[in-house]
Amino acid sequence: MNSERALVLEVRPALSAACPSLRDGDPADAVGGLTPSFVASPASTQEAAALLRAAAAAGLAVVPRGAGTGLGWGLPPSACDLVVDLSAMDQVIEHAAGDLVARVQAGATIGHVASVLAAAGQELALDVPADATVGGVVATGTAGPRRLRYGSPRDLLIGVTAVRADGVVAHAGGRVVKNVAGYDIGKLLAGSQGTLALITEATFRLHPLPDAVAYVTAEFGPAQRDAAAVAVQSAAGSALVPSAVELDWPAGSPQSPRALRVGVLVEGTSPGVAERARQMSELLALAGGSPAVAVTEAAPPRWGQLPSPSTVIRVSFWVGRLAAVLDAIAAAGAGAGVRPAVTGSAGAGALYACLDPGTEQDTTVRFVRALRERLDSGASGGPAASGGPMGSGGPMGSGGPRGSVVVLAAPAPVMAAAGAYGLYGTVPGSALMKAIKDQFDPEHRMFPGRLAAL
Repeated sequence: MNSERALVLEVRPALSAACPSLRDGDPADAVGGLTPSFVASPASTQEAAALLRAAAAAGLAVVPRGAGTGLGWGLPPSACDLVVDLSAMDQVIEHAAGDLVARVQAGATIGHVASVLAAAGQELALDVPADATVGGVVATGTAGPRRLRYGSPRDLLIGVTAVRADGVVAHAGGRVVKNVAGYDIGKLLAGSQGTLALITEATFRLHPLPDAVAYVTAEFGPAQRDAAAVAVQSAAGSALVPSAVELDWPAGSPQSPRALRVGVLVEGTSPGVAERARQMSELLALAGGSPAVAVTEAAPPRWGQLPSPSTVIRVSFWVGRLAAVLDAIAAAGAGAGVRPAVTGSAGAGALYACLDPGTEQDTTVRFVRALRERLDSGASGGPAASGGPMGSGGPMGSGGPRGSVVVLAAPAPVMAAAGAYGLYGTVPGSALMKAIKDQFDPEHRMFPGRLAAL
C-alpha cells in the first residue's frame, strides 16, 4: 500500500466526521499541478473549525477555495492535501441597511451580494467579477477601477470571522463602521492569499448606489504617452472626486501602434455628475496632445478587464512616475520583441501588462527581467520625476527602486525562470510576514509556498 493511499484510509474517518460533505480530490481540483487527496465543503463556521482541527491532527496541507478563479495566479502551493471549498457557505447573513453594513458568508458570490444590496439602493463598492466569492476577493485583495475612491477590500472590511490552522475560530472587528477595538485582524487577512487562516464570514461597510454615472474618456496618440500621463495625474488629483482613473493601451504592432485611452468615472447626483463630467472633459483636454474627449453613460470597451489572463505582470508605482513607467514598459517590450497590452488603475498606481498566450516563454522572461531592471536600477531613461515618497528628482531608479513588478500569472517555466517577485523571491517586509505566519500557522500548513516569504 503506497503512502498516499494509507493517508486517505487513515484520515478520511476524522475528516468525514467533521464535515460530512467530503469527497476524494480529482484532477479538476488540482492547484498548481497538485491534486488534493480530499475536497471538503463545510456548511458553517463550526464545520470548518472541526474540519481544520482534524486536518491539523493529521498534519494536512490546506488550500482554501472560493470560485477558484484566482487559484492559478501567483506561486503554486508546495503541498496540497485538503481543499476547503466554501461554495456551500453562500448566504447574506445580515443586511443592516440603516447602518450601511452587511455581514456575508465567504462563499457568497459578489453578484448575489450585489442583488441583495441593490434592493435597498446600496452596494459593496468593489468592481470584481460577479462569480467571484467574497472570501476569495478578500483573501486575494482583488479590486477594480473604483479602488481610487473606495479602496481595496481591506478598506471596506470592518469585521471578519476566520478559522485558524488549528481549528480555533477568531472574530475581529464588529458590525459598526466605527468599531476600532483590538487588533485589525481583518486587514491582516485581506490579501494574505489564504496563508494565515480560512475566512468564513466578512462584514463590510456599504455605499449608496449613485443616481448617475458618467465616463469621460480621452484618446491620445501613440506618441503622446507623456500627455496621457499628465491627464491621469491631473484627473486623479483633481477636486472633482473621480471614482476611477483608468488607462488602456492596447498591444498593437510595430506597423500599427495603438492609441492610449484615459478613462475617468464620476458618480453622484444627476446634476452634479453632469457638471463634474463637463469640467473633467476640460481638464483632460488641457493635458496636451489635443485628445479626442467623449462623455458617455456606458463604460468604454475593456473597462476593468484584462486583455489576456494567461500572462499578467502587475506594475505598482507612485502615480507621479507614470510617464517613466510607460517608457520602461515600452523599452522593455521593444528589447524583448513584444508589445504588451497595458491596462489598469493608473490613477491609483497600478497597471497590468498582459502578453498574448502565444508569446514564447523565453521572450516573456526577457520582458519581465528587462522591465524589472529598468524600474529598479534607473535604466529606463525616463523623464525626471517631481519627487515624493519614493525619492526626489532624477530618472527612474536614481534614488532606489521606483516600481514593483510582480508576475501574477504565467506558464510554470516562466514563473520559475523570472520569479513571481524577482529572481531571489524577496519582498519588502518578508521577515515581518514570516513572523506573522509563524504566529497564525506555526506548522505552515495553510496554502504553503503561496507567498514568497511564507
